[in-house]
Amino acid sequence: MLDNLTQRLAKVVKTMRGEARLTEANTAEMLREVRMALLEADVALPAVREFIAKVKEKALGEEVIGSLSPGQALVGVVQRELAALMGADLGPDATQLSFAQQPPAIILMAGLQGVGKTTTTGKLAKYLKEQKKKKVLTVSADVYRPAAIAQLESVTKQVGADFFPSSASDKPVDIAKNALDWAKKHYHDVLIIDTAGRLGIDEAMMQEIAAVHAAVKPVETLFVVDAMLGQDAINTAKAFNDALPLTGVVLTKLDGDSRGGAALSVRHVTGKPIKFAGVSEKLDGLEAFDPTRMANRVLGMGDILALVEEARKGVDAEAATELANKIKGGGKFDMNDFKAQLTQMKKMGGMSGLLDKLPAQFQQAAAGANMDQAEKQVRRMVGIIDSMTPGERAKPELIKANRKRRIAAGAGVQVQEVNRMLNQFEQMQTMMKKLKGGGLMKMMRGMKGMMPGLR
Repeated sequence: MLDNLTQRLAKVVKTMRGEARLTEANTAEMLREVRMALLEADVALPAVREFIAKVKEKALGEEVIGSLSPGQALVGVVQRELAALMGADLGPDATQLSFAQQPPAIILMAGLQGVGKTTTTGKLAKYLKEQKKKKVLTVSADVYRPAAIAQLESVTKQVGADFFPSSASDKPVDIAKNALDWAKKHYHDVLIIDTAGRLGIDEAMMQEIAAVHAAVKPVETLFVVDAMLGQDAINTAKAFNDALPLTGVVLTKLDGDSRGGAALSVRHVTGKPIKFAGVSEKLDGLEAFDPTRMANRVLGMGDILALVEEARKGVDAEAATELANKIKGGGKFDMNDFKAQLTQMKKMGGMSGLLDKLPAQFQQAAAGANMDQAEKQVRRMVGIIDSMTPGERAKPELIKANRKRRIAAGAGVQVQEVNRMLNQFEQMQTMMKKLKGGGLMKMMRGMKGMMPGLR
């Protein structure tokens, strides 16, 4: 998101390296670059003007006078103001969902059709169930879009939450009331109501969602908006903010080829915090939004906390402990263990997903590596292991010429690729033996050049 801004800032920091202090002139040059980058990213003009004015005021103030590195000092000011523009100034609790009411806490999802509202409802149900340990019920009050109710039922079942059935012949207000009654009787902690969207804003739609809101009085009313909408997101945000007492924003499709302006504009227009961001199409691709961390990512400072969280989610701690105990006890590292390591890497979002969260200097260092090729190779390696018999996985030394040909045919690859994968497995097996003897540093050095595409 906002890659252009990252690149422009890096360029200006370099040009300011020789400057002794911040002046009106050299600050103006950098602010011009920031302004252009924000406008190109489809950020609303009023938001850009306010942002530039605040940065200029802070940059020429006492905060950065006398800094040994004026360029870096100015980036620091931009980072703080960018975080504030995205909601950091509202305080750490502003991005949290409120459950301060007698259960069930009701969450109303609002937005136009096609922004990913129904999928986001499923993602939010999964997030609340797994991260907040809540018993969640979902219901669809979208009686206009064909298959909307069936779609929500499908994603709700996939995430393991409860679904309240509704029909296209029912009235949205009645659907919401009946679902609330059911949620109370069955002791649900949260009820999420997915409402109808339209291709454009119309009076009937706003009256209907306002009536649903009045009937159930939700504790959270979330405006779901597509991050790729750009300037259109601003008009939509204004209309919904006028019609409903919004409590927060959910940005979808932040992983798309978006210029990211909606992330900055919608917060500015509504005055409401961004609470969640959709970062992938998968049902676990919803992140709690943190303005400071997002500002860091935009400015190429990385998001190490997100990286740690991905690792915590992706790594099966019990399986890792089991493997460590197996190796320590003299057990052999086999193909099943190797496959488990590859699978955990995929769970953590793959190499490109992890690289995206690293600071810019690390991303530049890996710029020559073909991440797509590396991830494709990992998938092929898993496919090769899946083509082996249980006996071959447990004892890879059994795999000779005839078996290699059979495995290659089963995985749809050349025999050379099976040989390459077996070589990489043997390298990993050797490292595991060193780990048993406490040679952790030797193992780390030995990993260099191991992963395909990352040589």
